[in-house]
Parts: sequence; C-alpha cells; structure tokens
Amino acid sequence: MQKTQNIIFSDLDGTLIDHSTYSYKAALDAVSLLKKKKIPLIFCTSKTRAEIEKYRKELGIKDPFISENGGAIFVPKKYFDFGFDFDRETKEYKIIELGTPIKRLLKAIAKTKEKGYDVTTFSAMSVKQLSKDCCLKHDDAKKAKMREYDEAFKINNEKDEPKINELIKKHGFHFTKGGRYCHITGNNDKGKAVKILTSLFKRKYHKIKTIGLGDGQNDIPMLKEVDVAVIVKNSANPKLKVNFEVIRTKEEGPRGWNNTVKKLV
Repeated sequence: MQKTQNIIFSDLDGTLIDHSTYSYKAALDAVSLLKKKKIPLIFCTSKTRAEIEKYRKELGIKDPFISENGGAIFVPKKYFDFGFDFDRETKEYKIIELGTPIKRLLKAIAKTKEKGYDVTTFSAMSVKQLSKDCCLKHDDAKKAKMREYDEAFKINNEKDEPKINELIKKHGFHFTKGGRYCHITGNNDKGKAVKILTSLFKRKYHKIKTIGLGDGQNDIPMLKEVDVAVIVKNSANPKLKVNFEVIRTKEEGPRGWNNTVKKLV
C-alpha cells in the first residue's frame, strides 16, 4: 500500500515566526522533524522572494516557495523530475508568475491618494522608516521593499477601509489584509498558488495530504485549498472567522505552530 506524503504550506509572520520579534526559535523542533521525515515545507507568505530566501537559508529549507500572496511560485531547478509549465527561469528557479507587475499596482494606489485617502505604501517609505515601523533590521527592511507582485500599505484612517477596498476593486485589483498591513494584488491569492503546487506534488508523490497554517485574512484562500487547515492564534489581530472546518492553536505564533505540526505529522 502506497504511503501518503504530507506537504506543509505555511505562512511566516505571526505563524512560523513571532508577530513582534520575528523569531522562529519556538518552531525549530517541528522544522527539524519535517526535515528528518523529508516532509516538504512550503513558505506561502506576503513576504518578498528576498525575505523568504533568508529564512530558507537560515532554516535549511530547499523546497519551493510562494511569494507575495501568491504572486509567484519559485521551484528550485531539478526539484521535480518531470516537466511543467512555467513563465520564466533564473539560475536557481523555474518561476510560475500569477501576479500583476508592481508598477501597475502602484498606479492604482496612487489613484486612491488622488481621491484624498490617507494611505502609506511600502514604496513611499524609506528603508529607515520601514525598519522603524516594522521593527526590522535595516537589511531586512531593504528586502521587504523588493516587491514584485504585491504592494503593502497602511490605511491611516480605519474608516476609509471599505471605500479603499471598493476603489481598488473598481480598478480591477484585489484588496486583502495580512497580519500587519493591507495589500493590493492582481488576480492572484495564496489559494491559487497552493492549488498549482499541490498538483505538482501529486504528480511527484501520487498520494498526498496537504496541511496549511496561517493567521491572517490573506491566508484564508490557502486554508480553503488544503486537506487540514490550521489557524494559528495571534492576539495582535482579530479572531479569524471562517465558514469551513479548521484546527485552532491554543498557543500563539511559532509555539502554536510547533506543537500543532508535531501532532499532525
């Protein structure tokens, strides 16, 4: 009888890494277990490719990853031993692009400012300002600004959120919220990227079980696509409401992530 291969899709901020400190120390036991059992760990986050690569290097993860709320899927070359459709390649990756180029998104955000709405975008913030706002080190803030398919921004008057959401939709784009910022994207989300990558893993392993972990509104499309959905507790955000079956961690961030992953695998 063929063994079922587990595949883990995980958000980063507020999930595998702490919302405030960005530490993943409390999750290291489970990460080590996944590596030992050869269970793929797919980072599926609003973070940029540059930010994700830093965590992959530090944690020794060599699996594909999904950047900027499903903007692109990066598959290391030779990871799959079969051909598949992709949009471009670099020295390291075959890249499936689902997102809209950042320049188009910035034009749409500029129109919300023209209407008088007070928003602060990543692109308008200096590295120093972003570093202070996110409590990030200078180099990490620099990586966070290297956006390709998703612009992160703050709405400085919460009452404006519904109107800004409506305006973004009028321009043909999507509005979502992460653990810390709002995001404007094209016709992409984490779920669409997870679906594509899941189909590739099915070709590789034939029989799989997908597990998804996240803490924010932008994680809901991902959680809908997996076999086992986990909402990681994050007191910094309102409780995430969903209309499908989920596991909710009792502990926050990486500690909750760690204990739940160990139980599931």
